[in-house]
Amino acid sequence: MTKSLRKDMKDKRRKQRLKQRRLALLAILGGVVLVVALLIIPGLLKSSAPVGDFTIITPVARPQASGTAMGDPKAPVRIDAFEDFQCSACLYYAQNVEPAIVDEFVATGKVYYVFRQYPFIDDNSATRESDQSANASMCAEDQGRFWDYHDMLFANWKGENVGYLTDKRLTAFAQALGLDMNAFDACFKANKHKDQINADLADGVKMGVSGTPSVFVNGKLIVPGKVPTIDDIRAAVNAALGQ
Repeated sequence: MTKSLRKDMKDKRRKQRLKQRRLALLAILGGVVLVVALLIIPGLLKSSAPVGDFTIITPVARPQASGTAMGDPKAPVRIDAFEDFQCSACLYYAQNVEPAIVDEFVATGKVYYVFRQYPFIDDNSATRESDQSANASMCAEDQGRFWDYHDMLFANWKGENVGYLTDKRLTAFAQALGLDMNAFDACFKANKHKDQINADLADGVKMGVSGTPSVFVNGKLIVPGKVPTIDDIRAAVNAALGQ
């Protein structure tokens, strides 16, 4: 074999190796691009999805509303209601039982009523709708509008982990209520009230919450495992009052 032929073969092998390396590199880059696309595109599609129509509530005043509570803090009876904004049973409770509690006990000074965050329905879901709803409601609370946002969320309930309560829609709810959007957006994006929400969750676990709504009258869980009726609440409150 001549020296020239050996050189040609060596050059050919070198070019083949370079080509193989380029192909391997392109394959790796292609894989990276694919993975990134799979991670990013769904989020982009979700964030660009239209908000669509939703129910706009008429705000209802609560007696002595303050933060996530209402009523006289010195009232003889305290009710703690642990809820998840995605919970279907909480929807029923919020629209049918809670207003009766307000009229009969909170407005008359007998009960101090406290909403407690217990977002758990999205624990095994990628949507994070329970967590973000709690987050948004607490950002509304910063502006003294927790109960209005609470009503907005339940008025627009669509199901559990169905992807309805997107960040964009939660923000639209705040805008519809006329909140200061610069303050709301900053709070919402920073998840400002995460520690407070987690504290409610931890309290719920300690107190024996296993589902929502879980309603406590002076620290005692009433009708475990089912949605309390106004009759259940009335009996527990009257017992706490010694009646």
